[in-house]
Amino acid sequence: MAGVASLNAVSLSAPSPQAPGATAARGRLLVPAARRFPSLRAARRVVAARAAPVDADDEWGKEPAVGGTAVAEAPSEAAAAASEVAALKLKLKAALYGTERGLRASSETRAEVVELITQLEARNPTPAPTEALTLLNGKWILAYTSFSQLFPLLGSGRLQALVKVDEISQTIDSENFAVQNCIKFSGPLASTSVSTNAKFEIRSPKRVQIKFEEGIIGTPQLTDSIVLPEKFELFGQNIDLSPLSGIFTSIENAASSVAKTISGQPPLKIPFRSESAGSWLLTTYLDAELRISRGDGSSIFVLFKEGSALSI
Repeated sequence: MAGVASLNAVSLSAPSPQAPGATAARGRLLVPAARRFPSLRAARRVVAARAAPVDADDEWGKEPAVGGTAVAEAPSEAAAAASEVAALKLKLKAALYGTERGLRASSETRAEVVELITQLEARNPTPAPTEALTLLNGKWILAYTSFSQLFPLLGSGRLQALVKVDEISQTIDSENFAVQNCIKFSGPLASTSVSTNAKFEIRSPKRVQIKFEEGIIGTPQLTDSIVLPEKFELFGQNIDLSPLSGIFTSIENAASSVAKTISGQPPLKIPFRSESAGSWLLTTYLDAELRISRGDGSSIFVLFKEGSALSI
């Protein structure tokens, strides 16, 4: 019985060697499970790796679209801004018509001009005019000013009937830092000019200091011929001047001789020796055809570049 019991014990315990097998089986079952987790992680990595290029492609695909839109919009915005500035300049030119450089401008016109100037200054394409001397260089024609000291020269009362201001200009030589202001007058028998020569120094991106060196009175250019009508009306009567044609011819010859003599004389130059003979000028708007400046006493100067569309 004991042997049987031992055999039974042995037989009962015989499966014990299979236990490791079972364990191994379970191990085999577990091993694949253990291997499955890395495969899941690997699968996730593969999925992520596959997904990343798609997302990256989508992301990079969107950016050029946005960039393309920005590139497409930038020229459109720039063109719109340029068109707006051009429209403002045309409005300013129209507002200045008939004002005789501001002399005859009404209060309403002055208010409109100031408003247009303010809008243009806010859109100034040249923030540092003194660093763009090539744009400053050349001859600028005065179209408007609020500088009251110029008004007597522009004409008032009987003076305007005798002398007319043909042109007020400022010529800038940026290479030599020189500036010349010139006023041209004309009358029934002659024309002349008064100008000043000055040097300028750059004091800031917008401001220059001007020191006047000399004044110049141009030689009068007399009319070399006097054209008189054959008839004229006086108190309702037509008067025939043809009998006086011989006398008029003599006068014309004499005037021509005097004109040639005077016109050949050099201009009169007057040096400025005073240290206070100077001024400053602030350029608040500048492009190839328009310049807006502000000077002493909050005076405003609007100048058109000679030969530009605005000056025509």
